[in-house]
Amino acid sequence: MDCGYFTSGACRSCRWLEMAYADQLAQKQQRVATALDAVWPGAVRWEEPVSSPEAGFRNKAKMVVAGSVEAPTLGILSHDGLGVDLLACGLHTPGLQAALPVLSRFVTAARLTPYSVPERRGELKHVIVTEAPTGELMVRWVLRSTEALARLRKHLPALLDELPIAVASVNIQPEHKAVIEGPEEIFLTAREALTMEVNGIGLRLRPHSFFQTNTAVAAALYRYARDLVTAVSPGSVWDLYCGVGGFGLHVAAPGREVLGVESSEQAIEAAASTAAELGLPGTSWVAGDATAYALSAGAAPDLVIVNPPRRGIGSSLAGWLEESGVEHVVYSSCNVDTLARDLRDMPSLRPVSARLLDMFPNTDHHEVLVHLKRA
Repeated sequence: MDCGYFTSGACRSCRWLEMAYADQLAQKQQRVATALDAVWPGAVRWEEPVSSPEAGFRNKAKMVVAGSVEAPTLGILSHDGLGVDLLACGLHTPGLQAALPVLSRFVTAARLTPYSVPERRGELKHVIVTEAPTGELMVRWVLRSTEALARLRKHLPALLDELPIAVASVNIQPEHKAVIEGPEEIFLTAREALTMEVNGIGLRLRPHSFFQTNTAVAAALYRYARDLVTAVSPGSVWDLYCGVGGFGLHVAAPGREVLGVESSEQAIEAAASTAAELGLPGTSWVAGDATAYALSAGAAPDLVIVNPPRRGIGSSLAGWLEESGVEHVVYSSCNVDTLARDLRDMPSLRPVSARLLDMFPNTDHHEVLVHLKRA
């Protein structure tokens, strides 16, 4: 990817941009294989890595807003807290690249004062935009208060005529700290969820719900997990840290009980709604902590899927899985170091196959899908 921001030094987030993509994949493969081999030497059968487009793959733009009403910047902040405009970032999907200049002009039209980090004044902190595979957009303006809400509402109809916005909202984040969004969400459209169709399943994404930022690789991740589960053919599955139900909905099948657990009530509502639309009566969805649910449960299922954040599942849940008698675990990890740590806490569950999925090209970040089987 040819990036003027990188060449000029304005943004160096893609630290591996100058490395040939084949070398990027090779280095990531070596990194994850070495980490798992340290726990289970020679045990893992590695499947072919899943590559990604090098550009135009990112479905979500989290843009820091700075500058002035007349000349806003949407991008990142420099070391001195000033705005660096990244409207033409090549990582974003074509739809996002087309939308961001329009949203920049909207800041001026609606007189939304960008927040100044050094001066601690202003209203608009971030613009967060997500594009669905259909081209529909979810646009969120993160404001310090509701002061600009009336102006935003006034100018919104013209913006809706210009962009395919399905969901628009204002998020209120009044504090001066490195937190992108706050808990309060004010919807400006009738729709409150963006449909992300993946492998024919319409996953409903609400503003606070997690979704993988690389749609194509996420689709591959869910397909490979479905293949692993299909090969095992369990009668019961738990999908822990289920989010909007990506894994659980993909592995649901006649005669199989699937239970999803996620801390976000919004995500659980979305998963349940999608399951009902698809006619999947064998699924159930629980809002709560994954570890707490497992520790308080009675009988264990035949198979457990875990998709934790970077911190991993932790010793408590790993210990429960070790003692539970669960025959199979499918572990999706974005941090091979915490994955390796968790594997050490589950010595009875032996990794039999693994696959690297390159969610984050041009960086050293990775996603790994591992199938564990009780020895």
